[in-house]
Amino acid sequence: MTEAVAPQGEGRLADNIAYFARALRAAGLPVGPGAVLDAIEAVAAARVGTREDFYWTLHAVFVKRHEHSTLFDQAFRIFWRRRALIEKLIAQMSPIAPGGAKEEKKPQAGALRVAEALATPRQEKPEPVEKTEFSARLTVSDREVLKTRDFAQMTASEIALSKRLIAEMSLPDDEVITRRFLADARGRRIDPRRTFRRSLRGGGAVIDLAYRSHAVRHAPVVALMDISGSMADYSRLFLHFLHAIAEKRRRVHSFVFATRLTNISRELTSRDPDEALARASKRVQDWEGGTRIAHALHEFNRHWSRRVLGQGAIVLLFTDGLEREVTPELTFEMDRLKRSCRRLIWLNPLLRFDAFEARASGIRAMLPHVDEFRPIHNLASMTELCRALSGEPSTKSNPRHWLRAS
Repeated sequence: MTEAVAPQGEGRLADNIAYFARALRAAGLPVGPGAVLDAIEAVAAARVGTREDFYWTLHAVFVKRHEHSTLFDQAFRIFWRRRALIEKLIAQMSPIAPGGAKEEKKPQAGALRVAEALATPRQEKPEPVEKTEFSARLTVSDREVLKTRDFAQMTASEIALSKRLIAEMSLPDDEVITRRFLADARGRRIDPRRTFRRSLRGGGAVIDLAYRSHAVRHAPVVALMDISGSMADYSRLFLHFLHAIAEKRRRVHSFVFATRLTNISRELTSRDPDEALARASKRVQDWEGGTRIAHALHEFNRHWSRRVLGQGAIVLLFTDGLEREVTPELTFEMDRLKRSCRRLIWLNPLLRFDAFEARASGIRAMLPHVDEFRPIHNLASMTELCRALSGEPSTKSNPRHWLRAS
């Protein structure tokens, strides 16, 4: 290889890496100019020879959070989908013979965001705009359309807008009457201690009755969230939902699980939602891993249930219910969880399909032990969840309805 050819090959590969980084940044990944230079130096220093080596070299430089792996995978497969393109570029800068690689199937999750980022904007001449009057009955705002858009099919700009809409959500008054008493001038119960104190002030000649009533507090919310690979596109925005609840001074205990259970309640207390999610992702070690629902419920019931399931707590179980091995332990742990809380609400993204049926063994084992069975795949379903936290469960959310239908 001559000296004139090597820089040309390196330049072509460097330009393509820079274009690829630009596409990642448009898709929502925090990729700066320094990361582009690091990626080019890493590829040259690692002397990669295969498509897989090239993939993981760029992955190590550009991906800083677990939730960005899916977007990087989508962008890599679409940007470098031309057959033997990577091998030709690597061959011009490295003497290592590249190996063949088969084309991989493009997953659907996050494909819309990546396709929008990789699309080249067309420069067309502006056409004259004609003034046309439209009826207000035929127009729909962007927010109304966004409410029914599936989280997995949102673009980067739509996800950013969804985060702002989630922060604006307001929970209803789900107050619970406790056994403690507080001073209340309009209460119906006499407070003996305060009544005696008032009487002593006047020498005991006049009895001034003091009253009290039961203390009312907001019920704590306990979230058990599945972060396995099948739930990646929904768990990210559900974490923003939990952060919005905790920011409004509500008692929220958040747990995530895939192959193990991790408490991230303290990480979500940060005021900035992006910083809170970054802190949570650093602590969790099994993002987008397998699913062990029974094991996670066993750890929660054994170590955390007595600490957080007091004062009428509401449990939000966020999972698709696709357990690897369905054993009697899953039924036992679900029954124990149901008996320890006031309400157990199962949030399942699979309910977004109209033809959904509870045929999986894991789902059928868990359904009899929940109070409500609700979808969680768009902003409209989150709004319905906020309304249901203090209201009565609807007929559609009754788990018995799904057991009879299947």
